[in-house]
Order: sequence, then C-alpha cells, then structure tokens
Amino acid sequence: MIFIAPATLGFVVFYIWPTLRGAYLSFTEYSLLEAPKFNGLANYERMVQDSFFWNALGVTVEYVVINIGVQTVLAVGIAMLMYRLTKSITVRAIILAPYLVANVVVALVWYWMLDVQVGIVNTFLGWFGVDPVAFFGDSHWAIPTVAGINVWRHMGYTALLVFAGLQMIPKYVYEAAEVDGSTEWKTFWRITLPLLRPVLVMVLVVTMIGSFQIFDTVAVTTQGGPINATRVIYYYIYERAFTRFDFGYASAMALVLFAILAVVSLLQLRLLRAKESDLA
Repeated sequence: MIFIAPATLGFVVFYIWPTLRGAYLSFTEYSLLEAPKFNGLANYERMVQDSFFWNALGVTVEYVVINIGVQTVLAVGIAMLMYRLTKSITVRAIILAPYLVANVVVALVWYWMLDVQVGIVNTFLGWFGVDPVAFFGDSHWAIPTVAGINVWRHMGYTALLVFAGLQMIPKYVYEAAEVDGSTEWKTFWRITLPLLRPVLVMVLVVTMIGSFQIFDTVAVTTQGGPINATRVIYYYIYERAFTRFDFGYASAMALVLFAILAVVSLLQLRLLRAKESDLA
C-alpha cells in the first residue's frame, strides 16, 4: 500500500477529482467571476440546439475517419516491410523518431513547410507547374492536412505495435500455408490479419481516443479556421472555457465527449471480439 500510495494520490487528484468536478459544473452556469449556479439540464438542452457544437463534432468525426484509416493502413504496411525485410533496431529507431518530437514542434515545422507563399512544399510543386495550394487556408484541404500531419507523427509508433503483434504469430502457421500453396496475398488476408486482430483492436481503440482529442495541431496551425472547417470538438471546448469563460457549458460538452468515447470504445471491443484469438 505504501508503494502505490503516491500513484493512487496522483490518480485521485489529477483524474478522479477533476472528472467529478467537471460533471458537477456541467449542471451549472459558471464563470470565474461568480460562484457556480445550478441550472439543471440547461447546458445539455443548449448543446442540442448549438449548431457550432454539431459542426465541431462533425469536423472531429471527419478527422478521426481520415486519421485512423490512413494511419492504420500505413502502419500495417510499414510493419509488414520491417517483418519481411529487416528487424534492425536502427530502422525501428528511425521509424519511431517522429513520435518522439512534441506535437507543437511537429505542427510548427509542417505549418512552415506547407505555407502557401514561402513553404518548401509549394515551392517544390511550383517546379512542376502546380499552382500554390492553401493547405491550411482552404476548407477542403484543411482537415486532411491536419490529419496528414498527425499520421506522419504517429504512424511509426503504431507500426511498431503492429510489428510486435506480427512477432507473436507462430512461424509454423506460415510454414503450413506455404506447404498448402498459399500466395503472399492470401496468407496476409487469411492468416496475418485475423491473427493480428487483438493487436489491431487495441491500436484502433487507442488511435480513436487520441484522434477525438486532437487539439494542439489545430491550435498551432489553423485556430479552427477557415470558417470553422477545423474547429474540432476539443478546440471548441477550449474556446468556450478559456476564451468566453463559459465553464459550465464547456464541462457539459466535455462530459458528452467522454460518454461518446466510452460508448464507441466499448462497441469496438465488443464487435471486433478483442478478447478472442483466432489462433487455436
């Protein structure tokens, strides 16, 4: 008990208490200028009628779909290449390197590289006669660009998780498939992916939760623009709480986001049979 007491205290102080406090504030009208005033379900009724909330939720879902889809496919591809071609620790370190850089630093570097006027990416495109692209200034490009930045940062870490899962698949399964005349493509779809399911479920759940919490990249690059095209739910909560000091309403949105994440995570675990293995 003595050894786990510091961790338990930190968990209560920094996780349990803020959660309970936020749940209470979600039923109040509260700013820093006056004490909380209980208003029942008024914040939740207001949320249902708030078009900015629904827009932020829709933008977040769009980001989550792009981020998870692209990141998972690339991570599995990179993991397969490492498994088949090399298991060098140096290669793993290089692949993991972007993940070790702070999100804010990554966002700033890509913001400069993708600048419509002086960015190196648009300069490179200009060599091939392509007009400059406003990656952060065009509502059609903004969310895919933000998603692409975070895919670049996280796909190496995700690939290493998948690579670890590949190493747990017994060799004799592939040897039996080779004896039966299975092609590489059939082996991948009928053996590798099914046996990777527990790892992929964990990756999908973690990535989904992290994707819904996207904030820093948006705060550094677009600040929710252009025209709310990148105002994700976390950034909208931040605006309400720390720009307009509407802490009661912000707490209600945070609680709803928590409920959404909990439900989606449980559905993923249930539908993808996270606790079962196809390896008999």
